[in-house]
Amino acid sequence: MKNVFDLIGEKPNRIPLSLFLLLCLNVLLAPAVQAATPFAISRSASYAIALLGLVTLSVSIYLFVVIFQPEKF
Repeated sequence: MKNVFDLIGEKPNRIPLSLFLLLCLNVLLAPAVQAATPFAISRSASYAIALLGLVTLSVSIYLFVVIFQPEKF
């Protein structure tokens, strides 16, 4: 696990590795989204809903950091 965090910290590898980890997390969350819905939805719709939730959470965290640490940006 330490190697993964070391790779995230490097500038050139940050975006591709972050996207890869986001997609891996989406693979774990999509079945939970599909199981939590009271009606039948397609697999692609559950992946889209899980990805939308992850993007919303990411933007919320980013805006929280920007509001409370504006001198970094």
